[in-house]
Amino acid sequence: MTSIIHAEIYTGQTIIHDGYIRFDHVIEEIGEMTEYIPREETVIDLKGKRLIPGMIDIHVHGGYDVDTMDASREGLVRFSEAMLAEGVTSFFATTITQDWDQITKALEVAGEVIASRQTTMEGIHLEGPFINPEYAGAQPLEYIVEPSVEQFLNWQEASGNQIKLVTYAPERPGARAFEAAVRETGAIPSAGHTDATFEQNRSGAVTHGTHLYNQMRALHHREPGTVGYCLLERTVFAEIIPDGIHSSKEMVEFAYRMKGPERLTVITDAMRAKGLADGEYELGGQAVYVKDGAARLATGNLAGSVLTMDQALRNIIAFTGCSLEQAVQMTSVNQAEEFGLTQKGRLEQGKDADFVVLSADLEVEQTIHRGTIHRFKGQEGE
Repeated sequence: MTSIIHAEIYTGQTIIHDGYIRFDHVIEEIGEMTEYIPREETVIDLKGKRLIPGMIDIHVHGGYDVDTMDASREGLVRFSEAMLAEGVTSFFATTITQDWDQITKALEVAGEVIASRQTTMEGIHLEGPFINPEYAGAQPLEYIVEPSVEQFLNWQEASGNQIKLVTYAPERPGARAFEAAVRETGAIPSAGHTDATFEQNRSGAVTHGTHLYNQMRALHHREPGTVGYCLLERTVFAEIIPDGIHSSKEMVEFAYRMKGPERLTVITDAMRAKGLADGEYELGGQAVYVKDGAARLATGNLAGSVLTMDQALRNIIAFTGCSLEQAVQMTSVNQAEEFGLTQKGRLEQGKDADFVVLSADLEVEQTIHRGTIHRFKGQEGE
């Protein structure tokens, strides 16, 4: 058993300004220091440093020279371990439109890794191929198809029912039956890479939007489009990539003002080059060129990001002026609530011991995943 004491704890519901948390693989106790009773155990004194719930990235293709589409068990394990340094304790491995056999292989491997319970993977985000080719972005055109219930169900079975989120275009033929099939398996359909009007999104009862603003029908004063739908419908969780590249900081702030912290979900949409030097990489079989923090195809289209989740946390605060407590809502709480990750998202007795120790400037110093402590910056003398 381990206790962390004298921490400023952001539980996801409240702030404990001088608190403690006692844990093994789950949280045994959490509360004010006035309630702390010492035991024979390992004790770590944080001396007032901040502690937040482990962050959850529901849209991330890869990083550190790994991609979900590699269909590599070893790669996914390595990717999971590398993201601990970002404060990520849960993520959805995200696919891309590709050859169907390659998608199947990637889903099978990801499902097996999740089932092993040896990584931070908690699900799969199927991005494409059921999207609008006019809004393909970095999704390879040759593999884009209309929504297919049969193919989705085949892929859900291949994944071991681990697909939790499906990006699709609500305006395409067969979308209503497709949405029903996705929901029947417990997954959530998400409007993305789409030209859907406000009414088409409403007809599909869409409750999630993939990377807000990017590759979706734009806001217009006569037809609000998918952007308008995501911003105006209170039930919709809208993903946002706060890198200042996919969306300007002003538009990130605009989304925050419209949605509030309760319905804005911070993602990275990161690809293989995250954590690596500028240069040429690959996404969906296409060359991607990374320079000055932007990942682009030769055509100039953005191709994912190289954003880390800890930088996304700092950016969402800088871009919107939100508090750390509100940022936690967008990096942990919303994801756990939307996808029923009942052991994640908040710091409460009985939940997984998944949390992050932050320095005064919000750099990750330690990440605890299911009770195992991973030390990074500033902890050598502990």
